[in-house]
Amino acid sequence: MMQIAGAARVAATRGLFLCGAALTAFGLPSVAQAQDAAVQAVDNDATENTGNAIVVTATKREKTLQDVPVAVTVTTAETLERAQIRDLRDLQTVVPSLTVGQRANVGSTNFFIRGFGNGANNAGIEPSVGVFVDNVYRSRTLAQITDLPDVSRIEVLRGPQSTLFGKNASAGIVSITTKEPQFKLGGSAELTYGAFNQVIARGYLTGPIEDNLAASITAGINKRDGFFEDRGTGGRTNERDRWFVRGQLLGEMGDVRVRVIADYDAIDENCCAVLNLRNGIATPAVLAVGGMVNDPANWDQDVVYNNFNSTNEVKNYGISAQLDWDIGDFKLTSISAFRNTRAVTYQDSDFTSADLLYPNFQDLHIGTLTQELRLSGSIGDRVDVLLGAFYIDEDIDQRNNLNFATDFRSYANLLVQGLSSGALSLPMLESVFGAADQTNYTGQFLANGQGFSEFYTLDSQALSVYGQFDVTLFDGVVLTLGGNYTDDRKTYSARLNSTDVFSSINLDAPQYAGFRGQLLTQGAVAQGVGTALNLGRAATAAEVQAFAGSNATAFQTIFAGARAYATANANNPLANPLAQLRQLQLMPPFLDVPNAVEDGHRNDSKFTYTARLAADVSEWLNVYASYATGFKASSINLSRDSRPSPSDRAAIEAAGLSSNNLVYGSRLAAPEEATVIELGAKANWRWISANLAIFQQDIDGFQSNVFTGSGFALRNAGKLRTRGVEFESQARLGGLQLNLGATYLDPVYKSFPQSAVGDLSGRRPADIPEWSLIVGAQYELAVGNGNLVPRVSYLWQSDVQIVEGMPGYLVKNPDGTIADASLALAAALPFRREVNDLTASIAYEFDNGLALSIWGRNLLNDRNFSTVFDAPAQPRGISGYLNDPRTYGASVRYRF
Repeated sequence: MMQIAGAARVAATRGLFLCGAALTAFGLPSVAQAQDAAVQAVDNDATENTGNAIVVTATKREKTLQDVPVAVTVTTAETLERAQIRDLRDLQTVVPSLTVGQRANVGSTNFFIRGFGNGANNAGIEPSVGVFVDNVYRSRTLAQITDLPDVSRIEVLRGPQSTLFGKNASAGIVSITTKEPQFKLGGSAELTYGAFNQVIARGYLTGPIEDNLAASITAGINKRDGFFEDRGTGGRTNERDRWFVRGQLLGEMGDVRVRVIADYDAIDENCCAVLNLRNGIATPAVLAVGGMVNDPANWDQDVVYNNFNSTNEVKNYGISAQLDWDIGDFKLTSISAFRNTRAVTYQDSDFTSADLLYPNFQDLHIGTLTQELRLSGSIGDRVDVLLGAFYIDEDIDQRNNLNFATDFRSYANLLVQGLSSGALSLPMLESVFGAADQTNYTGQFLANGQGFSEFYTLDSQALSVYGQFDVTLFDGVVLTLGGNYTDDRKTYSARLNSTDVFSSINLDAPQYAGFRGQLLTQGAVAQGVGTALNLGRAATAAEVQAFAGSNATAFQTIFAGARAYATANANNPLANPLAQLRQLQLMPPFLDVPNAVEDGHRNDSKFTYTARLAADVSEWLNVYASYATGFKASSINLSRDSRPSPSDRAAIEAAGLSSNNLVYGSRLAAPEEATVIELGAKANWRWISANLAIFQQDIDGFQSNVFTGSGFALRNAGKLRTRGVEFESQARLGGLQLNLGATYLDPVYKSFPQSAVGDLSGRRPADIPEWSLIVGAQYELAVGNGNLVPRVSYLWQSDVQIVEGMPGYLVKNPDGTIADASLALAAALPFRREVNDLTASIAYEFDNGLALSIWGRNLLNDRNFSTVFDAPAQPRGISGYLNDPRTYGASVRYRF
């Protein structure tokens, strides 16, 4: 029965895609656009509409923002141009509920709405915030970070949107709409030169090919020197070197429209700079082997140390076809798309100029096929209908290598000596363990070239069937009911080989009992002598020897007690004197999946729904109340911390799959389920508009992804709750335009006992500011043959703790479980962030289409950290990613 059902499902999904492909083959166009559905009859270059009069397609129908009963922020092409919004990272400076962060490489961009999102750095995690470009879903952050070409508008929808967008996104949607080809010859050109030798050049050309066929092409480059001086390599890092090209065709044949888009973009950059924020116990060892790190007290000097450049080569390309067909009172839409992403990165992930780790290499390939069919229209005068189906088939292949480099063994030997107060060394350990194991370990511990080789695959298919009905109960009163059923299936594999010999040593093994006993005896004697001498510490070897010579009787008593203690505890893991060395067992053995216990399959399904009542209180005031649920399927941990669940330990041991130091953690995170209750009001007068939303959002099973210094701990929170208020307003007084956006968020982990840093239940999640405020103004003054347009915008985010805790400070039990998290939580407390980001520009826009502007971003040079984390392979060290410094430049644009 399961095979029959599976075959039926495959046939259905193939049929769905072939239906879309058939429509493409016959040239049938798209009428209801899965994400744009907007501005087909609206001039993409129009800028007259402002405030709540802007036409949007957040509900898949062209409506003014005033008439859309959804919490949505719209950024127009005019704002994008005048505010110097170059890519999605810049978008957060004009949208108060959106945060965009970049992590280890240019592809590790993460989007947060109302404080929540995930997915950066870990390709197995689908984002909670979905990104669509011209109605095509961009499934991973690597496919989202290109510069923004010819954007008409960007809509940011808050909360679950599964009944309008077939692909579930539990936190919200970022929908980007670009300009359609025009049946009138036109175009634009832009050239920018700025600080750090930034050069941006773009060109756009559009026009008719035939009476019913138009085309457009756009291309651009973006280059810039690095923000940070790298005194290890002698170069600079955090540069820009990217380009794109994008072509479109638009055909109109009576009731049929077709829009085909093909694009290609490439990135080749040295990124991303990491600052040393706290010296760990390993820092003296780094310096001793000739390496350098920046002084934590001077982190704001934009100086880093690496021994080779961290390179990022990313290539994205794709093609999509959207077809709209008017059939009486209905519109049939098909959107077919294929996208491919390839990213190759080499990272100096010890973030020092010592040659400790090389290479940290990743080769990631993502292929994505999506197909959406949608039917929209009206039944009579009071019922609007939207019915659709969405299918996605995605394959991910990832290969990684991480090896110890030439300086690591010398560095590690210094750490061993430091952790043991000089009692141990790597050669001593190799000799002792080799004798006990009858193996020659000479020169084998933490040696050059040892490390991890990793191979991951993730194949996923998801089918969603969704619909929404808007029923006009009375004039001005609309009831909305919608539902979405999603079936998501994933097959994954992980094959890792660790050649790190030291990490395979079981420090609790019975054959080392004699050695442990000897160390316990020495330690207990030193402590006993220190107590007898009232030193307040353990005695040194010289002090022990002197005490033994002058106080023989007392020493014999101390020695007898020490030996008895050692005999009793030589096989007690909790008293193991070698336990500190576990910090250097960096690459423990891995259990491949699938295996006899873990089959490498996930199947998740869920019905989600929306109920909303909206009413026109007057011609200028609309109110609404909504209840919506959202769903995100399981995410897979494609990292070195992909480890079996502790609940599978007994089965793994029974199957004979266990090995020395096999670590338990998480292979995956179960689905997220979101529930949002929201009350909203939208007001629009002649010269001012205002939108207010009050909400409570609960996410059951929130997927937390925390960097541990070597991989990622992917865990489910029990429940995450956020209560908040969002307010946006815009006023136009003649040539003066004012805007205000404010977001208040009060989040709490209602339950999260098994986080990567201990029990966080009852705590406020980190990195979510209580207040986010955006204020801005621009003025259009007619001067001569054009307009003088000064503009200013200020983003403020209240002080917030950046991370909940530092996993490297955890005190763990011998089996890897957390014994004490207090140090980890305390270590994170000093690292906080407050944002004060001021952007300004002044432009002169000639009536003939020429525009000259001077601009500056982050004019206050406000420096802060997007995140902090445990420094890899450096116990108790803390590192972080710093934001961009002040930049400025001049631009010239011409539009015809």
